[in-house]
Amino acid sequence: MLRFLPVGDSMTIGSAGDHTWRYRLWQHLRATCEGPFTFVGPRETLYDKATDSPTSYAYAAPDFPRAHLAGWGEGWAHMAPLIGHAVREHRPDVLLVSLGLIDLGFYTNAEQTTQNVRKFVREAREARPRVRMVLLPVIPNIRAEADETFAGELTRFNELLEKTVADLDDPTSSLLLAPIPESYDIHTDTYDGTHPNESGERKLAGAFAGAMWEEWGVGGEYDARSSYS
Repeated sequence: MLRFLPVGDSMTIGSAGDHTWRYRLWQHLRATCEGPFTFVGPRETLYDKATDSPTSYAYAAPDFPRAHLAGWGEGWAHMAPLIGHAVREHRPDVLLVSLGLIDLGFYTNAEQTTQNVRKFVREAREARPRVRMVLLPVIPNIRAEADETFAGELTRFNELLEKTVADLDDPTSSLLLAPIPESYDIHTDTYDGTHPNESGERKLAGAFAGAMWEEWGVGGEYDARSSYS
């Protein structure tokens, strides 16, 4: 069975009432993947805005493998120390990673964040040498639209991430860079300029699905018009 571990921040954990891109990707893989698969990880909950804590199980669509390693307000700096244990315990074959906005917004600059990416990859491979990873760059968000300095750091980090993926890619532990969806629009694909709504969830799922299909032959071609709902 192919085991996927979603890793991310608020856009990956989602909040109470969300489907999440994790669910959209699961629906796509369920329709296209030839063999059995599941999602694994140490966490299952959504973030509850009412209590400011990750304690909600109120998924819009609850009947799918909800396991993940994602947290509201967590980034590469937070996940790098956790990934080794999570990989050893849950034995994922593929990590699906969407991180960086929190780091650049509050904790580290582009270069420092890149060092945490390298630590994350190293820790994951030490725990499971043949693990594969798909990394999503930081996608458009409202802060970058309003803050020129932050936008510059975001651009710089995404450039460094591309170089890092090329540098660390290994035939025995493949590393892919998922594309930022070309049509992603913070005004129509998010509900607040950052967090994805239904169309945003579908586009993020499509970024991961497309990368895996094109490079590894996993799943199938992603149909954005499909009813992965």
